[in-house]
Amino acid sequence: MVGDKFDARRVGSDGRSWTNWSGHQKCQPRDFIRVSGVGELAEVVGEAAGQGRQITTVGSGHSFTPAALSDDLLLDISRIAGVISVDRDSGLVEVGGGTILADLNRELDRIGLAMPNLGDIDRQTIAGAVSTGTHGTGAALPNISAQIERIKVMDAKGEVREFSPGSDELLAARVAIGSLGVITAVTLRTVPAFNLHRIDAPMDLDQVLSDFDRIAEENEHFEFFVFPYTRTALTLSRNRTDRLLAPRSKADRFLGDVVLENGLGDLALRAAGRFRSAIPRMARHSTGFMSQSEQVDLSHRVFANYRTIRFNEMEYALPAEVGPDVLNRVLAMIEGEGFPLPMPIECRISAGDDALISQAHGRPTVYIAVHQHRTMEYEPYFREIEKIFREVDGRPHWGKLHFRTAAELAPSFPRWDDFQAVRDRLDPDRTFSNAYVKTVLGE
Repeated sequence: MVGDKFDARRVGSDGRSWTNWSGHQKCQPRDFIRVSGVGELAEVVGEAAGQGRQITTVGSGHSFTPAALSDDLLLDISRIAGVISVDRDSGLVEVGGGTILADLNRELDRIGLAMPNLGDIDRQTIAGAVSTGTHGTGAALPNISAQIERIKVMDAKGEVREFSPGSDELLAARVAIGSLGVITAVTLRTVPAFNLHRIDAPMDLDQVLSDFDRIAEENEHFEFFVFPYTRTALTLSRNRTDRLLAPRSKADRFLGDVVLENGLGDLALRAAGRFRSAIPRMARHSTGFMSQSEQVDLSHRVFANYRTIRFNEMEYALPAEVGPDVLNRVLAMIEGEGFPLPMPIECRISAGDDALISQAHGRPTVYIAVHQHRTMEYEPYFREIEKIFREVDGRPHWGKLHFRTAAELAPSFPRWDDFQAVRDRLDPDRTFSNAYVKTVLGE
């Protein structure tokens, strides 16, 4: 039996338990196994599937949904990591599925390459990031999964299948919430290493929203944050540059990121949970700390932010043309209902892509994300905001909180049935499933 044969390789604080980054999602799987490589993974998967077990693969725990929870077999593939091969001429780089993005970025930089776009967190595994549709920002740039040229997935027999361009299998596997098998490797299209010039600037929110399309078009990467109960946005623009590096000093990074934004910020948010009536005043006070700044650094250093404040998050992918109006509606609801949401709302943009159940499938997309500190209740407020997103055919981020079911979601994805057909071929017995997958993709 898997639980007996691999007992020595169980991981977790007590041998079995697992908790996600925010501390909200927890499980105690029957077995929790960290495999040493693809060979052992094949042995474990083959034996477990033969016993009718259900298998879930865990990454770094940065999904806010129950995507990685299991009461059966939970697999850790963090040792299936690192760069496997590099083709410098084409920029194609194959990496293990358990590779942490931060590690990948440093290795790519060492060989003169880079990812063309990244999100603002680099602690996820590449397999976890692409499986949930993780994205960065940029009107002409799709999500991370769209950078995949080929992908290797282990099926329930312990056999690795490779999917290449032109196949529905690749379009399905690029974003699949772990439902098609275990991602053992991906081949990414990279670009020559580049520097980014980042400018942070506070702007009147009404001006940002009225000029949103123009600003997004003029900047390769654009996003902004706004606190509920305020009308000032902190805009972040990032553009490629040939300028010499001018990174923030270690002292500035420590003071700004560690002490002020994360340390004091966390204390302020904890206080907000105790004094909820003061949240609007605290939000307006927080805008006073917004100031203009700039830096030039390696692309991956500019993309990623240092973040220790733990929170829960809901993010929806909306048709790009309705993004500004929807954000105004969300802010008006929060203020009108007096929702205790002290953390800023984030707004980003991306190009559409063709992964079958990508949140940005087939349309330019504006993402709106709402956050709540982990010490505070989120569900009633997120549910009310989600109603607005649903009215405009919003699609939830698979790794962030939402309250949708497969039956509700299917009409929003034009190729939903094609995805299900691939799922039926690759995992007919639903070996790679859990409660979350069953809820959002069906039995």
